[in-house]
Amino acid sequence: MVLRRLGPVSEQPSASDSFDDDFDDIVEAETTRDPDLAVIEAGSRTLRAQAGAPQNDHVPARPADPEVDKALREVESELAARWGETKLEPSVSRIEALMDVLGEPQRAYPSIHITGTNGKTSTARMIEALLSAFELRTGRYTSPHVQSITERISLDGAPISAERFIETYQDIKAYVEMVDAAQEYRLSFFEVLTGMAYAAFADAPVDVAVVEVGMGGSWDATNVIDGSVAVVTPIDLDHTDRLGSTPAEIATEKAGIIKQGATVILAQQPVDAAQVMLKKAVEVDATVAREGMEFGVVAREVAVGGQLVTLRGLGGEYEEIFLPLYGAHQAHNAAVALAAVEAFFGVGAQAARTLDMDTVRKAFASVVSPGRLEVVRRSPTVVLDAAHNPAGARATADGVTESFGFSRLIGVVGTSGDKDVKGLLEAFEPIFAEVVVTANSSHRAMDVDELAALAVEVFGDERVVVEPRLDDALEAAITLAEEEDEYAGAGVLVTGSVITVGEARLLLGRR
Repeated sequence: MVLRRLGPVSEQPSASDSFDDDFDDIVEAETTRDPDLAVIEAGSRTLRAQAGAPQNDHVPARPADPEVDKALREVESELAARWGETKLEPSVSRIEALMDVLGEPQRAYPSIHITGTNGKTSTARMIEALLSAFELRTGRYTSPHVQSITERISLDGAPISAERFIETYQDIKAYVEMVDAAQEYRLSFFEVLTGMAYAAFADAPVDVAVVEVGMGGSWDATNVIDGSVAVVTPIDLDHTDRLGSTPAEIATEKAGIIKQGATVILAQQPVDAAQVMLKKAVEVDATVAREGMEFGVVAREVAVGGQLVTLRGLGGEYEEIFLPLYGAHQAHNAAVALAAVEAFFGVGAQAARTLDMDTVRKAFASVVSPGRLEVVRRSPTVVLDAAHNPAGARATADGVTESFGFSRLIGVVGTSGDKDVKGLLEAFEPIFAEVVVTANSSHRAMDVDELAALAVEVFGDERVVVEPRLDDALEAAITLAEEEDEYAGAGVLVTGSVITVGEARLLLGRR
């Protein structure tokens, strides 16, 4: 297959342009087309209808009530006018000032704080599920969101309602403006959202907060909490322009979440990163539990809809746990989550609560992690995964190979421009028969010409297809997967960015 274009890429609408330009000429369904592709076209129309919505990164699913939708758009517009998540001034002074005028809401509940490079959100969701199963009211703060900004702040395992999101913003708005006036720089988008999360958790109130860092640790806006448990998922190279160019340098920033006397749950790490974490733990008299030493994965096997795992926790062994997520990396995330909850409750004679087997099994069986090897369609199977760096891509490639057994896999890749895109493509090259390169709607999206050039370097001309618009890319990939009877076991993997995955979910009718 030759490199295919609908015309010169320079003549195609750019995915970084406005939605009005991007979706004005969406092609209508042909009567002979696969009827399931009509879902993509309906999703395209939904995206186009939402085109006027101001976004920090991408278009979310909208509230059904027009008045609530309008109010949420206004809040998003005000947040979007602030520094975005990719523009940083390394300091916690502004968020500390906001917490001060709000009355230190983050001190109203204990917290489990999560840092690392990959696996943070899935691990947070598992921790939340375990805590909820043991009848604790939870608040979870994660980023970025897949489809709706409200996903970032969850109560009792579900995103807060649009109404409550709006109310929380209005409640703290005057205090935000007060801090803005006193600081050299206004509070950023992420700092305001962090303040909203901490205020919402205090107002609920929650029994425990599960908080994922935005970036790094030491100067991340979330780092005004005193997490009694600090979780460090695997560290690898990402955000190297801000965090450092080696695992040890990145670990130095991430170690900033380890507080005096805390318990550190340390996933398997590169040696130099582990050394940094252990040194920091000694400095602050923290207790460390290491994957592979004090806890870990004892056994795992592929099962229908996920995997069956046996985990060794800090307090014992937990057998035959069904985890409805794919890939070895998710089993390791589960081991980390279990150890974190054990540490939160305490181990041995000091334990405030014993984790009984049935409750642990029930909790893990309930876990969902949207956009992480998520199956959103069958015949052909379409899988979404938010891998956006080489380490994540390698884990995803291994998970796909182990769990799905596709006879032929078509990739749909849309990435951000500030990532190691060539490294990501190289990780997927062994499993993709062909790759459709595209772009999402974010201003951070890599130019499709640049992405195509990198893809040709990795895959060669014959295996690369270019579709500048995501709806067309999905349609092209599904068509390629279906085009010959011998490929009845073909599938599609959409990846490269959380934003790409979120928009693909909407295009494919998922909410």
